[in-house]
Amino acid sequence: MGANVTDVSGVRPRPSVRELSATEVFGALDTSRGGLAPEGAAERLRSYGPNELPRPRHRGAWRDLGAQFTDLFAVVLTVASAITFLAYGLQEPPEAGTLQLAAAILAVVLLNAAIGFAQEYSAERTAQALAAMVPHACRVLRGGQRLEVPVRELVPGDVVVLEAGDAVSADCRVVEAHELAVDNAPLTGESDAVSRTADPVAAGPALEARNHVFMGTDVVSGSGRAVVVATGASTEFGRIYRLAAAAPRQKTPLQQQVAMMARRVAGAALAIGALMFAVRLPTGESLLPSFVFALGVMVALVPEGLPATLSVSLAIGVRRMARRQALIKQLLAVEALGSTTVVCTDKTGTLTQAEMTVTRVWTDGVTHEVAGVGYTPQGDVSDAQGTRELLLAAGLCCDARLVAPTGPREHWRVLGDTTEGALLVAAAKAGLDVDAETALAPRVTEFPFDSERKLMTTVHRTATAHRACVKGAPLELLARCTATLGDGGPRTLTGQDRAAVRAASDEMASQGLRVLAVARREVSGPRPAREEAESGLTLLGLVGMLDPPRPEVTEAVAACRRAGIRIVMVTGDHPLTGEAVARRVGIVRGAAPVVVTGARLGEMDDHELDALLAQPSELLLCRASPEHKMRVVTAFQRLGEVVAVTGDGANDAPALKHADIGVAMGAGGTDVAREAAAMVLLDDSFASIAAAVRLGRAVYQNIRKFLVYLFSHNIGELVPILAATFAGFPLVPITAVQILAIDLGSDVLPALALGAEPPEPDVMDRPPRSRRERLFSAAVMGRILFLGGIQAACVTAVFFWQVGASGIPFDDFTRDTPVYREAITMVQAGIVLSQFFNALAVRTDRQSILKVGLLSNPALLAAGGFGVALMAAISYLPPLQAVFGTAPLDAADWAVLTALGTLPLLADEIRKAWLRRREARRKGAAR
Repeated sequence: MGANVTDVSGVRPRPSVRELSATEVFGALDTSRGGLAPEGAAERLRSYGPNELPRPRHRGAWRDLGAQFTDLFAVVLTVASAITFLAYGLQEPPEAGTLQLAAAILAVVLLNAAIGFAQEYSAERTAQALAAMVPHACRVLRGGQRLEVPVRELVPGDVVVLEAGDAVSADCRVVEAHELAVDNAPLTGESDAVSRTADPVAAGPALEARNHVFMGTDVVSGSGRAVVVATGASTEFGRIYRLAAAAPRQKTPLQQQVAMMARRVAGAALAIGALMFAVRLPTGESLLPSFVFALGVMVALVPEGLPATLSVSLAIGVRRMARRQALIKQLLAVEALGSTTVVCTDKTGTLTQAEMTVTRVWTDGVTHEVAGVGYTPQGDVSDAQGTRELLLAAGLCCDARLVAPTGPREHWRVLGDTTEGALLVAAAKAGLDVDAETALAPRVTEFPFDSERKLMTTVHRTATAHRACVKGAPLELLARCTATLGDGGPRTLTGQDRAAVRAASDEMASQGLRVLAVARREVSGPRPAREEAESGLTLLGLVGMLDPPRPEVTEAVAACRRAGIRIVMVTGDHPLTGEAVARRVGIVRGAAPVVVTGARLGEMDDHELDALLAQPSELLLCRASPEHKMRVVTAFQRLGEVVAVTGDGANDAPALKHADIGVAMGAGGTDVAREAAAMVLLDDSFASIAAAVRLGRAVYQNIRKFLVYLFSHNIGELVPILAATFAGFPLVPITAVQILAIDLGSDVLPALALGAEPPEPDVMDRPPRSRRERLFSAAVMGRILFLGGIQAACVTAVFFWQVGASGIPFDDFTRDTPVYREAITMVQAGIVLSQFFNALAVRTDRQSILKVGLLSNPALLAAGGFGVALMAAISYLPPLQAVFGTAPLDAADWAVLTALGTLPLLADEIRKAWLRRREARRKGAAR
């Protein structure tokens, strides 16, 4: 293909390419204006390889496994195990219990590392699979045909079609530019968009070439075409990517909060261990046994399963959301979803089906009905001849194209803007062949749509003149018209005519139709000034199109209302259109919602805007630009709200990034929006947002559930030891090895099962949590103390009842005393059984466990059953009796322990009932 395609170093395009004219570029790159032939593109793909950045090298399974031992809890346990092994070597004579403790601590470290490694490996594979669900494609010309191909199949020489909202997928030389501007911030840090040109430029640094666009940047406005000169790692972005690939991964705020909690827990464990050591020394026990005992207590208080349980809970939440068509790109989004208080949603494609269908055409005071729905060009126009001029001009002023189905499972679809697709379908229904008409009147100039003008203009060369075709918002376009087209030809547009146009537009908009006006004029040449092309226009008429609401949105909106989430529609449509759709889906229920236009928003200062948003009224923001949306998001955050924002365009990216939760459209959105968002809706439906909020609340609740579960039994383990020490009992009610067995047998598996707990039935009936609320809130700590205190009281009573009933003086007890062995067995069994019922209790915060169903989480029952079975084995199997110093329990012992174990569950049910009654009284008083 020639030596001028790309620099042999694979880093920058040759400087000569930038110095060539647009026409010369095609020859230098061995391509043409119609792009490469499909066979030539396939050959270059084999030669240059796919257009993708090199995947970062994985550090390998062994290094991943080794990283599990750097966790704070793992370090503490490893050091403790080493010290215990050393203590065993210093003992005279060596005690088997010390060796058992050291081995048990090491086993905990190894088991925790294995669980964490398995979960992270699974989460990584899940993330890779989910990322592949979002397709990345671009539009190219190949063989003269406009096609949509995967980004990875781009090759040097491809002619790429660029439009506002596109992400640039390779380094390209611009050969055609119509007010083309790109955001180079990812490469240069420039805050403002920079214009691009197709003209030659002088040699210089690659990133300063104004006739190049680069991979990783975004098209902000305008349109154009460009020839690919470098792909994959050979691009400028590829060079920066390689530098950034070595940067360490940053922890999310949730991970940082958990790390802080780990430090505090480790510190508390060290302090309690030191206290145990200080308390036991005055009892006459020698230094080394006291130190080993205190070390065992300290180790036992560390929640070994917490890191693995946390990762499992987040991974489960991500997978569940993916099944509901919500792709979570950042784990932080899982945490923040549960506290969302305001959703700023757009209308088209999110609340509606994004399949615009022209249903009415208004020309010169007459309304014409259009039959048929969707993008299938089947149906008719009631007066095809009377609407021909309007639909022809509208069809010529379109960048979209209709794509016919190629298989039995496919259907007609639109490449480009859905509104333009609807216009093309309407033209086809009127008997017009837009492709043939475009060939007769080729486009020579265009002025792309932007949110300020609210117009799009194309200039065409006809057989006799040059004609501008304009479409856009009715009021904006009407202000530029001086004539209208009637049966006898153009006539002067009178005030009465203008009033009729406005009335027709309002009537369509009030019925939920999106309204466009279409006009035309003859211009002086192929390159007129925009002011000439968009003034002195002849109005051809109005087009009304309908985008029906999605059927599932109404229930989703109702669910968000019950959850205390405020929904604000932010749309660029007419206020009447926005209100009509909002009423259909339930966002507006009252008679007089507050409807604010973008023009009014622009006149407000921050104080006035804050006062407006602070009102609890139903609010619609119409004719709003992306800048308005960004400002509204910032204002809501000033008011302390947690804001989720939906968006699909490049201009939505600032609001998506600034929002607490940016939600992009996966099917109809732009690459720029998807990259800026924390969550991508694969089906573009608002119902998926409501489902994701519900699951996000469940994830956060589940994290708190297993925190209560993990830490409450520590109180049950610690209090008996303190009570025995201060009561002067020479031995401990539960040994460190027994505590480790509880941690492994009764903690990890049930905690993992709690992380998979489905959302509570009333999770969407509660108000959002405060953004200042932490994992260890006062409510969480209170519940830990409440449940842990009951467990501690029960097992402490069991121990002293068993010891006291024997009549043996405290000083006569030894580790081999049968009553003592039975007593510590009952303490361990009592904690295990109470933890089983505790797991059932913490499944819900307010709902009765009977309402959600005792059997509705079989994994939790199985995990609890395993813990009880392990306890039975420790009690009855001689080898385990020797390790743990336990004794067999009879049926009466198990009956007493089971009865006491149910007390946390019963007490918590009473607490929940009280909370429900209090909430009911509060709601009754509010009415």
